Amino acid sequence: MDFLRPESLGEALRMKAAVPDAVPIAGGTDVMVELNFDHRRPPALLDLTRVPELADWSRDGALVTIGAALPYTRLINELGTDLPGLAIASRTVGSPQIRNRGTVGGNLGAASPAGDTHPVLLACDAVVEVASVRGTRTIPADEFYLGVKRNALQPDELITAIRLPRASGPQQFAKVGTRNAMVIAVCSFAISLHADARVGAAIGSAAPTPRRARQAEEFLAAELDFAQPRPLLDSVKQRFGELVSAEASPIDDVRGSAAYRKHALAVLARRTLGWAWDAYREGERSCA
Repeated sequence: MDFLRPESLGEALRMKAAVPDAVPIAGGTDVMVELNFDHRRPPALLDLTRVPELADWSRDGALVTIGAALPYTRLINELGTDLPGLAIASRTVGSPQIRNRGTVGGNLGAASPAGDTHPVLLACDAVVEVASVRGTRTIPADEFYLGVKRNALQPDELITAIRLPRASGPQQFAKVGTRNAMVIAVCSFAISLHADARVGAAIGSAAPTPRRARQAEEFLAAELDFAQPRPLLDSVKQRFGELVSAEASPIDDVRGSAAYRKHALAVLARRTLGWAWDAYREGERSCA
């Protein structure tokens, strides 16, 4: 196995074009596990840790651009106010050591249905920036996931950045696992309340790909009064949870049954909605 170590993004793209089967590695928290268990034996690894363009973030007005190799720890510490939902999800990733190495770009590239950041990226209207020697293009997050561990990248492309709007309202993320830390999600859920009275909601680890809960979003946007926020009726929370659960198409596996996943998603949806709406109402009262 060859080890390719570019010093710039341009060099990385040229190496990827020359060896399309080379597997990118930054944090290595997914790739090294697969190599160690001999689940994967690519012809080359493409080390991105020396590519400075991938390891930072920038803010342009209401838009935040995160380099694909920015570690979770920096995201949590430096972008918790701008991107609270993504910071919450990042805190649930593995241990501190893993968060120091792992990246959102790596999470995207792996495209696991159980990836912790995926529901947040969907709920927050993220866009994935990818590049090759042929040029750069963007892919909306809800078009990026094609199947179990399959994404929309072409063989010669690398993920370079993720673009998200700065939070204009409360965001929440929650997941269910067999323990509180260092665990793969049995199921997960993210919600984002937008200032323009839109709602983003997405599920993880309960379908072949992470997915938006479209009907739940539409229902909630019609029910919530953003101008005069009042306490939520239990019936609204209940119906929202039911619609989120209905969007799932889970399987039975060693981590949980399909029935349990659907039940847990409904509970997560009700809880996170309550937390987010309470935060929105508190913010409105403070502004008043």
